[in-house]
Amino acid sequence: MQVASNARRLARLLRSSTVFLSLDHRFQTALVEVPRHASQPRNHSTLFFSGIGRSYHVLSASNESWCGPQSQACLARMTMMPKACYSTSPGTPTEAVKELYEKMLKSVAEQRTMPPNAWLWSLIENCATHDDIKLLFDILQRLRVFRLSNLRIHENFNCNLCREITKTCVRVGAIDFGKKALWKHNVYGLSPSVGSAHHLLRYAEQHNDAKLMMETMTLLKRNDLTLQPGTADIVFSICYNTDNWELVSKYSKRFVKAGVKLRQTSFDIWMQFAAKRGDIDSLWKIEKLRAESMKQHSVASVFSCAKGYLLERKPENAAELIQIFSRTLSDTKRPTFMVELQKLVSEWPLEVIKHQKEEDMKELAVALQNDIPSMVSSLLTLGLEVNVSMEDLTKSEAILC
Repeated sequence: MQVASNARRLARLLRSSTVFLSLDHRFQTALVEVPRHASQPRNHSTLFFSGIGRSYHVLSASNESWCGPQSQACLARMTMMPKACYSTSPGTPTEAVKELYEKMLKSVAEQRTMPPNAWLWSLIENCATHDDIKLLFDILQRLRVFRLSNLRIHENFNCNLCREITKTCVRVGAIDFGKKALWKHNVYGLSPSVGSAHHLLRYAEQHNDAKLMMETMTLLKRNDLTLQPGTADIVFSICYNTDNWELVSKYSKRFVKAGVKLRQTSFDIWMQFAAKRGDIDSLWKIEKLRAESMKQHSVASVFSCAKGYLLERKPENAAELIQIFSRTLSDTKRPTFMVELQKLVSEWPLEVIKHQKEEDMKELAVALQNDIPSMVSSLLTLGLEVNVSMEDLTKSEAILC
């Protein structure tokens, strides 16, 4: 009886184990290989993405909380889809970039290992076309997914890589991709910084592109990137070169409010711009800010103040300021000093008159024609040896009047 009972129990156990093993075998087969026609070649990418599918379901809870439900679903789709399903068209990239891209893709997709850093840096260095940049950003997105799903690395790439990528985008002319690198929440694993933004701003400066400057400044604000003194230098320069006083007024307030310690170069551009427009009130406000942070004048700032005195019909004050400043000049700066003095006489009058209302132009032209020679005469009286030509001043007044 006991023997018969044990035999029945053992038979039931063997039957249940057989069913379990059979189900487990069918489940594994479905994951490893998709059924195909006998004449259809083996698809290695299918095998690879099936494997990723298995590993994806065991992502840690920390990954889920970091990515969020929607991002997690997106990450799953990107990881499990074949290449053709979600990559952009590569167009016509250069051979060197295409070769490096394919090597890195093979490393991630087939070998399931992180490619050497040298490959990525080499790919960045070899980018020469807009299509190359497309491949660069495509592989960056894949590397980020691989780092998250396989290596459990949540951190972005360091900011040095982001700066080099932005620099490369500017070099190639792929400004649209360069702007993508400034978003703090991006799918490429990039860590934006104000240094990256400076590459875009310098490009805007070279091309006098105020629109790109405004877009970049907006990105800096939206992504909480801290403004730097160097940012002000570039922005003020673009505003000056494009003759956009409204923009420099807008951004100067933003820099001052953010507590940015402006450099002498920024003050120089800002004050020169105010003097060029004949905006005396703004000029003296800027001078007050400059005096609070700078102990000494520069050549540009002292001549801007001298222009302010001339606009106020105070040529003697202008001469006194220039003469006192000249005592502190080194021999290396004296040629620059004389060049700026000549510009004050020959170029500035025409510039400032053009920025006035039509009914005020003639009055200002006559005033400058009288006051500038008076200032030069006062400089000679104070013992400063100056040799400037008044010919252009007379011509400018004649043209305007």
